[in-house]
Amino acid sequence: MVALVAAVLLFLQAPDYTSEGMKALEEKRYEAAAQAFAQAVAADPQDYFAHFNLAMAYSLMHKDAEGIAAYRQTLALKPRLYEAELNGGILLLRQKNAAEALPWLEDAAAQKPEEFRPRYYLAEAELQTGAVEKAEESYRRALQLNAKSAGAELGLGHALARQAKLAEAAPHFRQAAQLESNYRDALLELAELYEQNRQPAEAIAIYREFPDNAAAREHLGALLVANRQYAEALPQLERAYRQEPTQANRVALAMAWLFSGQPDKALPLVEQAVAAEPANYDLRMMYARALRDHKQYAAAAGQFSEAVKLKPAEAGAWSELAGALYLSGQYPEALAAFDRARQAGEDTAGNAFLRAIILDKLKQPKPALDAYQRFLALSGGKNPDQEFQARQRVRIIQKELEKR
Repeated sequence: MVALVAAVLLFLQAPDYTSEGMKALEEKRYEAAAQAFAQAVAADPQDYFAHFNLAMAYSLMHKDAEGIAAYRQTLALKPRLYEAELNGGILLLRQKNAAEALPWLEDAAAQKPEEFRPRYYLAEAELQTGAVEKAEESYRRALQLNAKSAGAELGLGHALARQAKLAEAAPHFRQAAQLESNYRDALLELAELYEQNRQPAEAIAIYREFPDNAAAREHLGALLVANRQYAEALPQLERAYRQEPTQANRVALAMAWLFSGQPDKALPLVEQAVAAEPANYDLRMMYARALRDHKQYAAAAGQFSEAVKLKPAEAGAWSELAGALYLSGQYPEALAAFDRARQAGEDTAGNAFLRAIILDKLKQPKPALDAYQRFLALSGGKNPDQEFQARQRVRIIQKELEKR
């Protein structure tokens, strides 16, 4: 009798870990809840409810890996438990593991076809695994269940866009932004999709809607420049550069100044850009061309020279260096650069003509004669004025050589 009473007292005094855990959850003491539920699991490893609650506590602590493991154990003990499939699937999506989330979410949606959440998260898993047509269907069903879901609207837009249905997708991006203001940046994603689809006018219209976004203004300016709308591009790029004087904004603004025919404003910016990235071949070439076009030939030659050091196999760069050297009166150096261009594969009529003139100026009649004749062979009637000049020089040089 005494032993029985002792056993009853011991049972009554045993801790109720589940109650402790639930109370801790209600008070948002998630770590204490996890500890209590872990003790409940240790006390009875077959208690699927304790595993489920432990998973909940882990998920609220953002310990996703531990939460997923606990949901797996829950489902091993209680297959097809709706709440475990849904919550576990959401955690797997959060961990970018849509493939493993998919079967859980499929079953959860099948169990409760009139519930929004399993259908929405199933659509997310389908989209992330590339099943875009299924995702489209699931998002549409989710919107039937909750027409005010900005996430489902955006997801449907993504599913349609990935099927090359951009015109059909665009209203859903718009609707998502209208339903929730924090989805407004999705319109910038739509603008990028328009750019990829070669619809610059539509992209430009969206970027105009973000006047306080420096990155959007920069992109708007670049698009306007690409579409030769320089006057409209400049205010956007100037404002973007004032707000964020980044290298990208600096280069974009410099290009706009150059294309709008205002090199005086562009050159200081390009110089700063080159100083910031001295090993950037494209910037060197842009700076060199701007200097050349501004008739600063010696400075241009210096920049072209730096560019060919970066890419010595670029025949076009050697040609442009040679041209700048010629314009600055550095004839022997220009001749050597033209030779490098020809060795690299650029043997054009223009280069041959300039080589001939340089050799002529350097009083090398026989090489000059060969160069003029080479030019005439390459030109083939396409440059009548220069061909006339070349033929005149050929006759004169030939006569001079005959007298020797």
